Amino acid sequence: MAATPALADPAGTLRVIDGDTVTVGGETVRLFGIDAPEAEQTCTTDAGAPWPCGAWAAAEVAARFDGARVTCDSLDTDRYGRTVARCRQGTTDIAESIVAAGLALAYRDYSWDYDLAEKSAQVAGLGLWSGRFETPADWRAARRAAEPAAQTAPRTAAGDCAIKGNISAAGRIYHQPHNRDYADTRIDPARGERWFCSPAEAEAAGWRPARN
Repeated sequence: MAATPALADPAGTLRVIDGDTVTVGGETVRLFGIDAPEAEQTCTTDAGAPWPCGAWAAAEVAARFDGARVTCDSLDTDRYGRTVARCRQGTTDIAESIVAAGLALAYRDYSWDYDLAEKSAQVAGLGLWSGRFETPADWRAARRAAEPAAQTAPRTAAGDCAIKGNISAAGRIYHQPHNRDYADTRIDPARGERWFCSPAEAEAAGWRPARN
């Protein structure tokens, strides 16, 4: 039986995609053990006002780490083909720092490593814990449940979740309204295809852009 190839350990310049997904040296990395709000997720402030917490979390992570030189220890590959890894800037565990600042939750379905960091942020009322929010997992589940009905709604603007996530022999490709094949691309949720609200959301989920 052939040996399973060892996973490469990404290293290099970090660029932020969203609160828990980055590129390191050009390789897409899902940070192990944490779950940040999705790019288009909205939370609520203590005063009851809507708050774009997903975009905010991504911006806060970028302010802290975008452009940093990091090293990562690869642990797995997820279903979207992304490397799942622990990443460090010097001695700083990036995922732990993100959770401790209230920018993401400990993803206990996969690891309890950041449980105490989350509890510390919650007690201090930092970041997400300063208001009210759905867990990212619950938010995604509600979004998936709503997708079949959403397929029948007209989408005419790129800002109205009009990006088409198609699956073909070429892989997972997302098409924006300006792309050549956009009008001919059909979305079939039964095959795992879906709509996205932004390129960042599509890339965080494992899709890549159409090249036309």
